[in-house]
Amino acid sequence: MRGAANATTFMSRTHEPGLQAPRYPLGMAGARRDFLRAVLAAPWAAGAPPIRRQVFQRSPGKGAAVMAYAWYTRPRGGQMMSIEQRWSRSDTIDLAYYRYSRDHGRTWSAPVERVTGEKRPDGMLRRHPRGGWVDPGTGRFLEFWLEGVLPTDDPLEGLRRWRILYTVSRGDPRRHSGVREIEVPGVYPGKNSAMLGDNTSQPLALKDGRILLPVEISPLHSDGTLYNPGGGYTWHDSAVLHGRWKGDGIEWQRSELVRGDPQRSTRGAIEPTIGQLTRDRLILVLRGSNDRRPELPAYRWVSFSSDGGWNWTRPEPWTYHDGQPFFSPSACSQLLHHSNGKLYWLGNITATNPRGNRPRYPFQIGEVDQDTGRLIRDRVRLIDDLQPGEDPLLTLSNFYAREDRQTREICLHMTRLFALPGGWQGDAMLYRIGVGS
Repeated sequence: MRGAANATTFMSRTHEPGLQAPRYPLGMAGARRDFLRAVLAAPWAAGAPPIRRQVFQRSPGKGAAVMAYAWYTRPRGGQMMSIEQRWSRSDTIDLAYYRYSRDHGRTWSAPVERVTGEKRPDGMLRRHPRGGWVDPGTGRFLEFWLEGVLPTDDPLEGLRRWRILYTVSRGDPRRHSGVREIEVPGVYPGKNSAMLGDNTSQPLALKDGRILLPVEISPLHSDGTLYNPGGGYTWHDSAVLHGRWKGDGIEWQRSELVRGDPQRSTRGAIEPTIGQLTRDRLILVLRGSNDRRPELPAYRWVSFSSDGGWNWTRPEPWTYHDGQPFFSPSACSQLLHHSNGKLYWLGNITATNPRGNRPRYPFQIGEVDQDTGRLIRDRVRLIDDLQPGEDPLLTLSNFYAREDRQTREICLHMTRLFALPGGWQGDAMLYRIGVGS
């Protein structure tokens, strides 16, 4: 449907009550209390506009969680595409619904179902939408997703079978020029794969016209088996694909690999997010893990490039601008360039050492020093956290952030997910974060 006359309201107009002080297990309460006091006392947090939290898309009921995101589809104006995903288990999208807007997401068309799972003779075909991006140089819209046939429908089979697919359109993603596949050097279908780690692995446009796309790759032993030197749940290296337009398609080349140290991260260097710093340098912020080795400090990791993204420094723990590292669980994060000229980072920072993926709260936004590539400690702000009476299995992750072109707020799409043994639950939320000039 097109036009406001046929549009349906997609977002709740009622704001939820303000966030309350969180409740933590007794053993960690003191450390968390002091940590949150420091975050809430930061100058930026003290003078910042309030954060508004709204329901973007409600869950259909117990046993199903909803994750929903939205992207602009043109370089100017209010045309947008939203993808709603239904989840009932980890790393599997049961169903997806697409909606479209002409007014910056204030109203949305009726949902159109998109199949994300099909039984095939050789297994189950699974699709994982990874959202879209507008190339500012050409105005074209790229929509990305992962696709693969999993023989027994085990998500881990994707390590050998995922493919990165995309379409190119001019304004309306429904009218694209055909499906294309990204062939990544060092990837051999059926043996290993390349992935877009999450919706936060967004492309970056350079002034010379190149498109940089951060990806993760499951590496191989010399004997052709999957390589996992860290002994964690999975192991990935990261890389940056360099794309240049050729007609309506893109030719891709790959950077050198960005490899984690298996003695410091048990899952390698994964789910990269990319940004640009001063003096034409680039920054890659990465997820690591201490999965199965909880004595290791769990950090966020960082790598830098000074040659346009072809070669990258060895990943090291990311730090505040004063050189002190911070704890962060194994979860995605995002770098976001804003029209005010600042570079922001969104993700999880914890007061104590996490264990693998948990806890995935609290959730913060912070400003990155574009000269040093470090996180500015007194520019970190709390966005959400575990609330009194909530199950500690709360997950604040698997998100995507963008700038609202009308209000200039940062719009954070994130589900307050509870992956409970009796069934997944969670509404897709929209947080509106004022950041000023």
